[in-house]
Amino acid sequence: MSTLCNYTVLNNGIKMPLIGLGTWKSTPGQVKDAVICALDIGYRHIDCAVVYGNESEIGEAFLQKVGPDKPVKREDLFVTSKLWNTKHYPEDVEPAVRKSLEDLKLDYLDLCLIHWPHAFERGDELFPKNPDGTIRYDYIDYKETWKAMEKLVEKGLVKAIGVSNFNSRQIDDVISIATIKPAVLQVECHPYLAQKELLAHCKDRGIVLTAYSPLGSPDRMWKHPDEPILLEEPGIKKLAEKYKKSPAQILLRWQVQRGVVCIPKSVTPSRLLENIQISSFSLTEEEMEQIGCLDKHWRYIVPTITVDGKHVPRDAGHPHYPFNDPY
Repeated sequence: MSTLCNYTVLNNGIKMPLIGLGTWKSTPGQVKDAVICALDIGYRHIDCAVVYGNESEIGEAFLQKVGPDKPVKREDLFVTSKLWNTKHYPEDVEPAVRKSLEDLKLDYLDLCLIHWPHAFERGDELFPKNPDGTIRYDYIDYKETWKAMEKLVEKGLVKAIGVSNFNSRQIDDVISIATIKPAVLQVECHPYLAQKELLAHCKDRGIVLTAYSPLGSPDRMWKHPDEPILLEEPGIKKLAEKYKKSPAQILLRWQVQRGVVCIPKSVTPSRLLENIQISSFSLTEEEMEQIGCLDKHWRYIVPTITVDGKHVPRDAGHPHYPFNDPY
């Protein structure tokens, strides 16, 4: 059964479900059951990445549930994976994606994204480090990586390609050399980081925006005690009471009405079901505006390292670091 029929259409004509299951921070031992549960209750969009360290277990779930004689037909499922920072060299791209396909037990990906614009040193170590704990970087141009991504589409390994955590300037940079335009940009996005300018930029270019951490990533280990908690925002709670929905459902409905795809993460069956049941109500234009006005340009997800006892952005010195630009 499917409880959600809402799709957006990518610039290559492929349908992408507006709500998907995020698998970041879903630990091995949990993620297989979460994916099976999600597929059983109607999810048809699963968001993965090599760096999450759980693609082989997600593959076990797909093996159980997806196929010609299984409950879910492959053509009805939308699966995303992401190329990690150590695989930006053109000759590394196809082998890396083939490894993801092998782990996920799939013949093709519906969408493959370059995970970050900045590259780490090539190799199989996900986070290559110097003796002082800083990352060993590489400075290959992501435009070279993009040309290799296009070949994945030509070979039928991937249906659509896009980018993640790129800023507006970097997106235009890719478009300037692209034979195949990016179909999707995935970034952190929620009412405290509404990404209005970036969303408008993408819409103008026919690119779909996907929001990760759309609920404010409340289960992060590195939370600061003083940070604002999105799910406890009074205006959101008030709307939840009005519509007899949860704050999470209000946040997801706001995004979907803006045409933004969401990939909330959960391993709890009741929350998985709740997150997909958002098509029975609509927010008014005034309420949409009210939620949009909560924007604080507050970024929850910034990779950090500790220097002299302080958390500082880990990659901010890299010339391709995306968050030094306004949007």
